[in-house]
Amino acid sequence: MIVLGLTGSIGMGKSTVAAMFRRLGVPVYDADAEVHRLQGRGGKLVAAIEAAFPGTAGPHGIDRAVLGKAVLGDKAALHRLERIIHPALVESRRLFLRRHRSRPLVVLDIPLLFEKKGWRQVDAIAVVSAPAWKQARRVLARPGMNPLKLKHIRSLQLPDHQKRARADMVIDTGGTIDRTRGAVRHLVSCLTARGVRYCRHA
Repeated sequence: MIVLGLTGSIGMGKSTVAAMFRRLGVPVYDADAEVHRLQGRGGKLVAAIEAAFPGTAGPHGIDRAVLGKAVLGDKAALHRLERIIHPALVESRRLFLRRHRSRPLVVLDIPLLFEKKGWRQVDAIAVVSAPAWKQARRVLARPGMNPLKLKHIRSLQLPDHQKRARADMVIDTGGTIDRTRGAVRHLVSCLTARGVRYCRHA
């Protein structure tokens, strides 16, 4: 089984690319979706997060907007939150890999793959990338987003050019959706037929 780490900065189109892998039959572990589940109604981390950040829990689990304000710009608070979330993610990722161990290729969709040293757990890394102007346009079109928030999020993420330099494969989302879809299809075919060694920078 090849474990492909999929990452990319905010607004680069990573979720769209992950969906393309799924449509090709490749199992995808979505770290963001798992965090939502763990923090949602009945989630196993709700009590621990509420204890660490009083007032963040509600009838539907953790209020992500309230929690976001509690950690925004506070590195100590962010690290405290990460210490709660990280062990649960490690366990859920382990179970995902075990469940799909007979598959030739699986994808770990992890936004902070480089920043949190997740690259150590994968066989290869695919970075989703687009021009900075397109990234900003996509992000600023989201509800509740503004240039200050985007600047802060970017400060927490490894710059795109550094991610591209460290990647085994780069998936460009700056062009048409069909072009991106073709790149993903080619990568899946190459990896399953030839392996990581022959597909780097393919």
